Amino acid sequence: MKRTAKWLRWLRIYRWLHILSLVIFAAILLSQPRWLFTLANRLFPGALYAVQQDEGHLKAIALTIDDGPSPATADILSVLDRYDVQATFFNISSHLPRHESIVQQTVNSGHELGNHLTVDKPSIRLSIADFETVLLTSEAALLSYLPPNSQLKWLRPGMGFYNARMVEVAQRHGYQVVLGSTFPYDTHIHSSRFASEFILRTVQSGDIVVLHDGEKRGIRTAKTLEIILPELQKRGYQVTTLSNLTEKN
Repeated sequence: MKRTAKWLRWLRIYRWLHILSLVIFAAILLSQPRWLFTLANRLFPGALYAVQQDEGHLKAIALTIDDGPSPATADILSVLDRYDVQATFFNISSHLPRHESIVQQTVNSGHELGNHLTVDKPSIRLSIADFETVLLTSEAALLSYLPPNSQLKWLRPGMGFYNARMVEVAQRHGYQVVLGSTFPYDTHIHSSRFASEFILRTVQSGDIVVLHDGEKRGIRTAKTLEIILPELQKRGYQVTTLSNLTEKN
């Protein structure tokens, strides 16, 4: 009986510790503290998560849009134009057909293109040879929308997973692997209100914000931008491209 009581007591303690660990984990995910990305970069070096800004610099954040183009890209561009904001669009090359005009409009409007490879799948599962092939295949398709002698410099791996060999290949072809530091879970929580409140609550100067394009996601992203851009500008932030953010620092 005593052993049973002792075992039950330890079981209750274990359950409470398990619940506590889940609460702490959820709190970290919902707050996305900067130290989390510093730790990630130390454990998995080679990717840019955020840009450290010195005091006295203009407050700035980079806006990045993944998984386009789509029919909703025009809505996103319309909102960006209304608030005079440029962004970096990480386009998937297999999405380019049937959306050629909107990609050209993206470039002509002063936005930046980034390489998000050929399909929306975890690129870390590819062999390193296949990864290099899809990197260059996507690059060739995206460069066709840019002036001659242009070069793409930003790579966001499929699903955001990468390893040291992928970083090495990317750097050899002139790319910086970039993830982000403000991710409002818009691929999982289908609410522009949640996304906008999350961004406005957590964003800091030097952050890289990640939002998503796509037929339905893109519409939500346009609504999210309609909420956050005037508020961010009111707070004194410049919302800009990755290149502009990094050049300022």
